Amino acid sequence: MERAGYTLTDLLRVMQRLRDPVTGCPWDIAQDFRSIVPSTLEECYELAQAIEHGDYPHIAEELGDVLFQVVFYAQLGKEQDLFSMEGIIDTLVEKLLRRHPHVFADGEIEGVVAAQARSSIDSVKETWESIKQDERASRSQIGILADVPTALPALPRAQKLQKRAARVDFDWPDAEAVLVKLEEEIEELREAMAARNSEQVDEELGDLLFTCVNLSRHLGLDAESSLRRASAKFELRFQRMEALAKARGFSLAGSSPQELDELWRAAKVGGNG
Repeated sequence: MERAGYTLTDLLRVMQRLRDPVTGCPWDIAQDFRSIVPSTLEECYELAQAIEHGDYPHIAEELGDVLFQVVFYAQLGKEQDLFSMEGIIDTLVEKLLRRHPHVFADGEIEGVVAAQARSSIDSVKETWESIKQDERASRSQIGILADVPTALPALPRAQKLQKRAARVDFDWPDAEAVLVKLEEEIEELREAMAARNSEQVDEELGDLLFTCVNLSRHLGLDAESSLRRASAKFELRFQRMEALAKARGFSLAGSSPQELDELWRAAKVGGNG
């Protein structure tokens, strides 16, 4: 007889057992909120990688790993009488209902908004941000840039800061204007490099990267995703270089700049990456 699948209730019980101070897992018992943050970030990146590769069985597995992180935090909160899984879910559902008045009439799960009152994507974005701004104000976070997490990776954080500033029209008019700014930043970086001023070079390089993120945003692209794809392409081509060198009986180490350039050109021709 085929067994019934495990449920969220089973997962919560497994987490309780893992954290049992007498019969649980020594590693899980030793963890706290701060110590599992690196694992949470790692699991999210592994999920992103599986999605990028279109590996759907792996995506399902990685989603489970991310869910386990949520359950872990919920168990820690319950043990310290801070919050529970039930409270997490209640807060989430309440927030989703509040932020989607264009879907849930009167804030009810089964409340259906009349067809003529449904919103466009643009108006949904406006409503969403307005509601979030009201939420920030209720927490005394009244600044436009309030609550942009400092722990975000640098590229998405820069993009988020720029999007917030653009809401009050502090923004470039179009991508062409950003390209002009990008050229200006490159020239300023050259000047700093010529002056051999390391602090200024660091600052100007940061400005250049920030402007690149701005260009990405104006082109409707996500800077983090674009850079991840570029890194993956570089990785694939470099691996081809290694394979070509090995097939020719030598290694990359010790190769001349001309040999490396020839291998790189061959690697670019050798595949779609």
